[in-house]
Amino acid sequence: MKAIVLTGLCLLGLSLQTSVFAASPYAGQARAAAVCSQCHGIRTPSAEAPFPSLAGQDQTYLETALKQYRDKTRKNDVMNAIAGSLSDTDIQSVASYYSKLKP
Repeated sequence: MKAIVLTGLCLLGLSLQTSVFAASPYAGQARAAAVCSQCHGIRTPSAEAPFPSLAGQDQTYLETALKQYRDKTRKNDVMNAIAGSLSDTDIQSVASYYSKLKP
């Protein structure tokens, strides 16, 4: 039940955002604040969430992971739903943003 509610909230957040941003950490910051930070936080995960912090992670790793979730070659119902609506530019922007943060 929690996963369904979380997925719904995340998809709502995605639907409120546009994909007109160029790949940049600034565009990634807006996307991360709207969607990713609910579970992953910005520098640390949300309270009591079993999700890893993304701050300081390697940009290529983050891009690869998000593309795998989007393509469903990496399985997680929530992440497959969230990443499924991300464009390549969105993925590059979010990965760029998180990779530049200090953990």
